[in-house]
Amino acid sequence: MRQVSWMSIFAAMSIFGARAQSPAPIVLQAASPAAMTATLPTATTQSSVSVEAAIKLLEQMKAKNEETLKKQEAALQQLDELQQGAGQLKIFSKRG
Repeated sequence: MRQVSWMSIFAAMSIFGARAQSPAPIVLQAASPAAMTATLPTATTQSSVSVEAAIKLLEQMKAKNEETLKKQEAALQQLDELQQGAGQLKIFSKRG
């Protein structure tokens, strides 16, 4: 019995010790400034096109979200009306 408890304590300590070790760091080489300036003009034209596309997509998403919110508001209104009706039925059933 005593051996089993010592073995379980040792196993728990080894598990926690294994988790405490951090993985080996990953080293990346920095990009040279010359390579960055060479690709900069083409990146700006592509980024302006992608920004315009992203704005259009966001506007479409916003319109879709507004429609969804309107539907949810209508559903909540119906649920409130149903809840009020159920409350009135409960009151009338207790009286009768």
